[in-house]
Amino acid sequence: MTDLVGHFLLFTVLGVGFLLLPLIIGLFVRPKNPTNQKLAAYECGEPTIGSSYVQFDLRFYVVALLFIIFDVEVAFFFPWAAIYGESTQLLDPRLTAEARMGLSEKLLNQQAGSLTAESANIVSQATAHAVAWTGLYDLLIFFGVLLVGFAYVWKRGDLDWVRAITQAKAQRDLAARPKTVATGERQLEPVA
Repeated sequence: MTDLVGHFLLFTVLGVGFLLLPLIIGLFVRPKNPTNQKLAAYECGEPTIGSSYVQFDLRFYVVALLFIIFDVEVAFFFPWAAIYGESTQLLDPRLTAEARMGLSEKLLNQQAGSLTAESANIVSQATAHAVAWTGLYDLLIFFGVLLVGFAYVWKRGDLDWVRAITQAKAQRDLAARPKTVATGERQLEPVA
């Protein structure tokens, strides 16, 4: 118990030290040359002019939320790879019985040495094959759902940074196209 407390205290002291040491060094090393521009508050690229109750462009929030949603998906791939990667190692027919027992213990989350050669808990090659395919199908379904969401967001136009300009340009292009009337074999000139 005291060993655990000692490790905790050491970790805490080192963590606080790593935080304070750069701040203290910076206090003595950095130049002290304050100006009005350097002391002004910086607000995410927006100029600090006028009232603080200005309507803030919601596209910043939409893009940030979309980034978080589609970036966090990568965090879900790591546990999938860690769990199902072990099962693909069990597919190797050249594995020795000891290696198969070790990998089976890791995959089944059992203590080392708890499985024996006669034990029924050793993962066979056929079972590992089924687990690997199940893992691949799970990943493809998960990724497919994310791609459908991404396609929806893209089609809706939430990824266009300046949506109003692109919509206005599309309407101008549509209005500028000449309108022709097709009758039988010949085309008439645009009607004014």
